[in-house]
Amino acid sequence: MVNLFVPKERRPGETRVAASPETVKRMVKAGLEVAIEEGAGASAFFLDSEYVAAGGRIVETGAAAWADADAVLKVTPLGPEETAALKPGALVIGFLAPFRELDMVRTLANRGITSLAMELVPRISRAQSMDALSSQANIGGYKAVLLAALRLPKYFPLLMTAAGTIKPARVVVMGAGVAGLQAIATARRLGAIVEVSDIRPAVKEQVQSLGARFIELPMAENTESGEGTGGYAREMSEDFLRRQRETVLRHVSQADVVITTALVPGRPAPKLVTAEMVRAMRPGSVIVDLAVEQGGNCELSEADREVIQNGVLILGPSNLAATAPHDASALYARNVLALLLLMWKEGQLTVDMQDEVIAGSLLTHEGRIIHPATAERLQPQQVG
Repeated sequence: MVNLFVPKERRPGETRVAASPETVKRMVKAGLEVAIEEGAGASAFFLDSEYVAAGGRIVETGAAAWADADAVLKVTPLGPEETAALKPGALVIGFLAPFRELDMVRTLANRGITSLAMELVPRISRAQSMDALSSQANIGGYKAVLLAALRLPKYFPLLMTAAGTIKPARVVVMGAGVAGLQAIATARRLGAIVEVSDIRPAVKEQVQSLGARFIELPMAENTESGEGTGGYAREMSEDFLRRQRETVLRHVSQADVVITTALVPGRPAPKLVTAEMVRAMRPGSVIVDLAVEQGGNCELSEADREVIQNGVLILGPSNLAATAPHDASALYARNVLALLLLMWKEGQLTVDMQDEVIAGSLLTHEGRIIHPATAERLQPQQVG
């Protein structure tokens, strides 16, 4: 019997859990023995009794549960104590932040741990059910708009009252990926006028289908495209970013809310909103920077802090998905389950290097760092 362990997340502010009673039931039905740390799902409002009813086993906090586990399901990267507690050769699945957690990656490789990072899951059709980045970004885009609406000192919708007419809020969304599209849809539902900037012309139709206006950027004819791999934007030249900022400045200066969502995999977030652009905005305006964990799209944003410049409120929430822990956990747990079951063959967890989803998600295996970009970063510091 393969023993699977779901620990309680201990990073400050993390409320999600890597398995729900629904997914535990499916894992048990597949033949896995599932242990859940006492209180692991409490912050996501999943009771221990629900896990037991699903066929799971509640275990007390301690190193024994880690040492017995053949596989561990996580939300956030492992801390040093967690990494040390793993059984050599165990399997770990979770958001592992390989570009930031280099010490953790080195230790996982040294200890022969097989790790699959949810952020590395290839964005291909057959892996859509495993795309945790999208499921969590969707929540982030939704919550970003609600956060902005809560802090904005005016209404979002057009209101016609006996006392006069209130103009609708103007929202600029930068980046039309999963988070951006959800932000557009949510802002439109609240009645705002929405404009969208994205370096990928192909998303224009999606933006317009949601009732927003697409900001045309100054692409050099036949020479520039913002299309990257896996549905992401690619890194653009500084000259292009300068021309983009000049174009977007006109729209940002008239905006009540700016929501930035632009990310490039493995790279610092592009700086799209400069200090000059913030100074051009009206006092009382709100910026929500969803790229803050990778350095931020706004030059002045700070992770998990409120910054006020010239009367403009700049918010940099790094984990909005954790503010909707029940649904965020339910979706994430299904993503993890789909990847886990892909590896579950004939009663064993099998690492099939010929499977492009497994190979693409693999971070460490058999004492080696498999993910090329992470291995390159660690190259000067030999593993082993």
